[in-house]
This record gives sequence, C-alpha cells and structure tokens, in this order.
Amino acid sequence: MKYTSKSFCLILVIHLIGSIFSHNIFGQINPENVEIIRDAYGVPHIYGRTDADTAYGLAWAHAEDDFLTIQKAYLAGNGQLSQWKGKGGVGADFLTQFINSKETVLNLYDTISEEFKAVLHGYAEGLNAYAKHHPEEVILSSFFPITPQKILIYSQLQLFVSNQGDKLVEAIYTNQMPKYVKPFEEDVQGSNLIALSRSKTGTDETFLTINTHQPLEGPTSWYEAHLVSEEGTNIIGATFAGAPCILTGANQYLGWTHTVNYPDKADVYELDMVSKNTYLIDGMEHELVTKKAKVYVHFIGLKIPIKKKYYESIYGPTLKNKTAVFSVRTPSTTNINALEQWWRMGKARSFSEFYKYLEWNALPGYNIGYADRNDTIFYISNGKIPRRNPNYDWKLPVAGNTKKTLWNTYYKTQELPQVIAPKAGYIYNANHSPFRSTGTDENPNPDDFAEAMNYERYDNNRSTRLFALLNEKDTLSFEDFKRIKYDRKLPTPLNYNFIDFNALFDMNPKEYPDVALVLQQIQEWDRVADANSYGAGAYAVFYYSLGEYYSQLGPSKIVDPPLIYNCLKEAKAYMLKHFGTTEIRLGDFQKLVRGDKELPIYGLPDVITAMRGKAYKNGRVKINHGETYIGLIRFSPDKTTVRSVVPYGSSNHPSSKHFDDQMEMYQHFKTKQMSFDRSDVIQGAKKIYHPQ
Repeated sequence: MKYTSKSFCLILVIHLIGSIFSHNIFGQINPENVEIIRDAYGVPHIYGRTDADTAYGLAWAHAEDDFLTIQKAYLAGNGQLSQWKGKGGVGADFLTQFINSKETVLNLYDTISEEFKAVLHGYAEGLNAYAKHHPEEVILSSFFPITPQKILIYSQLQLFVSNQGDKLVEAIYTNQMPKYVKPFEEDVQGSNLIALSRSKTGTDETFLTINTHQPLEGPTSWYEAHLVSEEGTNIIGATFAGAPCILTGANQYLGWTHTVNYPDKADVYELDMVSKNTYLIDGMEHELVTKKAKVYVHFIGLKIPIKKKYYESIYGPTLKNKTAVFSVRTPSTTNINALEQWWRMGKARSFSEFYKYLEWNALPGYNIGYADRNDTIFYISNGKIPRRNPNYDWKLPVAGNTKKTLWNTYYKTQELPQVIAPKAGYIYNANHSPFRSTGTDENPNPDDFAEAMNYERYDNNRSTRLFALLNEKDTLSFEDFKRIKYDRKLPTPLNYNFIDFNALFDMNPKEYPDVALVLQQIQEWDRVADANSYGAGAYAVFYYSLGEYYSQLGPSKIVDPPLIYNCLKEAKAYMLKHFGTTEIRLGDFQKLVRGDKELPIYGLPDVITAMRGKAYKNGRVKINHGETYIGLIRFSPDKTTVRSVVPYGSSNHPSSKHFDDQMEMYQHFKTKQMSFDRSDVIQGAKKIYHPQ
C-alpha cells in the first residue's frame, strides 16, 4: 500500500495520540496495570504502576463496595442531587451553587499540578469504567461521565461544610441573623488523636492512634484501603466516598490523623443597603450581582426545575432575609488544592517533607496529629485562618460597609498553635483547646495568638480524661496505649464543654422518692460506659432525655435540680414503657446495627470511645456516629506496623460477607493486622483481579 504525505501525517498523528493515551497522559488507564487484592476482610490492597493506576483501582474497588454513596455525594457536591432525590436534595444543590463551587474549580484548575491531575483523571476513569460495566447501578445517567473537575467541585462543598459555613447560611435563611453568635461546637461526638514518643513508650517504638469520630454510614464515613504504586506510594488508611487518595493513615515512614477544630473559619457581613440591590462600601455604591441556583422538585413523575435567587457582593455569596442582607466569607472557597495536599502528605517520607506540604495551607481546618519512624511527634491546630481587623467583634456579623473588614490574607502554618517533639513525650487532642495539647509546661501560649482567631479555650470530658491517663505513668506500654484509646470512663466532675449538670450527682435520692432508684443507679455508677453496665444504661436514657431541653437552657447552660428531676421522671417512664423495668444495661438500650444484626455496644457521648445514636425501634437507639475507622500505628526505626478495624465491614452490600464481618471484632475492642509487604498481602489474599 502506498501512502500520500497527507495520509502519512494523519497516521502519525493517530499513532502519537494512541501513544499519549497508552502512557496515561490524561488518557485511558490500562486495567491490566492495576491489581486489586482483597484480604480476608475484603479490604482492597490496590497496586498500580503509577499513582493514576492506583487511583483507578481505588475508584473501582470503592464503587464495588458502595457505588451508591459515591454517586449521591457527587450529585450533592455538583448541585444535581435534587434531580435524583427531589425535595430531599434541594438544600445541598442550592448550597454548592451558592458558594460558586463550579466557577471556583474552573477558574483555579490550573493551580493543580500535572501529577495530581493524572491522579484525578485516573480516579474519574475508574468510576466511569465501573458505571459502564454496571449500568444497573447508575442512579442518574446524565451526570456521567465523571470528570476531575466534578471531583474537585464536590470537595469544595465538603470543605465549606467542614468550616461550618453551612450553619451560617442556615442562620441567614431561617432569620436568626443578625442576632446569631457563632458558637463553639457542642462536640460530644468528637475525635481523638494521641501520639507517644519513645521517651514515653520506654522502647524503640513511637505510637500513633487514628481515632476520628464520624458517621458510621454515608459520604463522610470511612472507607479503608491500601494503595501501592511504583511511583513511591505505599499507604494504609481510610478515605471518604469520592476522594481519590487516603485522607488519614500511615505509610512506611510516617502517619497522621485529624480531629475537627473550631477556630473562626467563616464570617458573616451585614450589608449597608441603600436600595433593593445597591449597597455602600466606604461611601461608594456597589450593585449586588444577581444569581440563580437551579434545583428540582418531583411531581407525579416529572422533574420540575425551580430557580432560587441569591446574590454576590465583594465579600462573597449573599442572601436576603426578613431583616437584612448578609454575605458569607470563608477561606475554604479560595483554593481547590486540599485533595492534592492530602495526597502529597501521604507520599511524604520525613517530617520536613510533610511539613512542607502543610505549608500549602490548602486544608481549611482540622487538628493534625503526626508521628514517624524517626520518633518525631507533632500536633498542630491547622487551618486557613484569615488575618482579621482586630477592631471588630468577629463572633457577630460584622460591618459590610467598609473594606476594613474585607480580609484577603491568612496566617502562615508556622503562625498556628503547634507542638513538636515535646519533652513530655506525648501529644493529644479531643476537639478541645490547642493550648492544652501536651505536658503543662510545653503548650502553645494563647496570648501569642490574635483574639480574632477565636481558638477554643475549653477542655471536655475526653480531653480531661486523656490528660489524666497520659500522665498516670512515666512510661506507657502498647497495652497501656490501647487501654487509653479504648477508655470508656467519664471524669469526675463531668466536664462537658457546653452544659453543666453535675448537680445530678449531688441530689439526695430521699428527696425524690419516685425516681430514687434511677437516681441511685446513676450516682453509684462507676462512670464506665460498658455495654453490660446498668448505671450506664440509666445515665444514657437520662442523657438523651436532657438533650430535648438543651435549646431551652439559659446562656450559662447550667442545669438545675428541678429540670434534672423532670428528666429523671421521663427516663423512668421511658424505661418502664419500653423495657418493663428501670434496670437496663447500656447494651440493652443502644445497639450497633447492620442489616439484621444487632449487637449491644459500649460508649456514650464524650467518653473517649464516643458513641451517639438515633431513635431505632422498641425504645432502642441505633449508633450512627462515633468510633469509626480505628488505626493503631507503631513506628520503629526500620518497621511500621498497622492494626485497624471498622464498625461494620468493607462492603455496603447486604449480600456480601464483608457487610458486617468486623462488627464482633469492633464490639470486643479487637483489631486486624495490616501489612505494607506485598508478600504478606498475597499470603492473606482471598481474591486477586484486575478492575475490568
């Protein structure tokens, strides 16, 4: 066959394009380069030549286990959940359009490195390939194909919510502004982080616990995975639905974990309106930009689009309510690099490299606890915190009529509260003050930080208990470390940071004869939240009853005996109605539930093993938030070991044996051994396959 010069050039171009795709420059992944090994618990160990290959495998494996949750998360984050869910998706769809997630990602997409763009493409391609092979599982076909931009757009919503921006929007929408005061979180569900250096362990090992408390199900529940590539990745940990990398975990050199922190990460501005859509800034008139979010309601089988109006000012996205016009401003909407920062943290091999990635300042919040094989332990109350004008009260809506309140710069990572290699030999956090993160004499000084940063100053039950346990002994063995992590005892006195009902323990049962037995059970209780404890059972029912009155308490949040007495009566009536007795064990009242399996379970709000439930059936509660992915990491100079457990199992499909196969292990404070070594993974393999 003869070729003309034109046909030869065309063939050459086609060949070059094929070459580009075969080398994965944002082209097709070859599934033969991706290997998924499922272990005895169904946890995916994913191997690829490149990080993009591994991301493809992660997407496929997670989709196999829970494609529905990934899709719902992406729909919500991309403003399309109401197309599938109708009215139930309107709130999320409006919020993601209100914060201009799509525009932000499109405008800033070039700030993502080429290396991470390849990872995003690989993950997106994995989801698209799964959808193509399993069309019956696709819930909204018009949303496909997934793109890297859609992944990042979803992450913007997640980060905005983590900055509590959604609460400010809700306060405006429900006319709580301008009286709304930004509160500290009533964090009884919280998370814990602990790291011990070798001076504290008395061995050649450094310990780290991963103990974030999240919903047990849904888009922010943890999914466990092991990712390995020939580009230097070898990390064991957990991620959220739709995230293309590990968000908390350990590689062979170092590990990190998070707890939620509560410095001031979002602000509300009250605009000075001079007409319907005109506002003043330093005496000059500015026009609001009118925007419309599209959401859907369903009616007799039809999807009916509805436009919801919002606005844009120089401060940010803006809403009108019955009293005024307010703008919301938060650093989480100013960059799109958080996922890449997490990915690079997972590839770091030393503290200096890890810290270099922290300096990106792309994560808008979260405490970070860190440990490594070189015996470095580290804590930081991380966040992208604005440099605010100190002449304003930032706890309230601030003046939206001057550029003096329009912040555009942020504190550097080095300027945030942090502790590195303390002589005390430990760091810890339980969603409490960053100024109590290690031994008494080595904490950050609160006077070194601007008042407008609004850092937490309180302790809570978990932090109080952790501090006491960490200082019980000069050295703590690994068994001590596990005992502390699984501690279930409330301190004396109680130290909830948002409410005080210690009067409960001072009331004389003889003065309240109709509830005396219930009161005595609680007062004589050892304060340990064991599943077989009767005192814990009575306390739990009382606690949930008291929660119904929380919004009615005064600013001091101190609960007096009359209200306690009323709650005790309600608790007694509740127990008699649902259990026929006032003597019930905690595990009779609260259950770990998965499908048809129900297990009595330990824990209470704000014990270290925090558990919180919602109404279930027959007067019971079903645990829906608390202990989720648990990782116990041990670093020696030449080896890193990981033990882990999740509440249910790796799969969200009831037909899978991994739907609930970790529940008993979780119930009895046991963990499974994980390994970075491929030979160990192969030895324990139950299934090896390519994602196709």
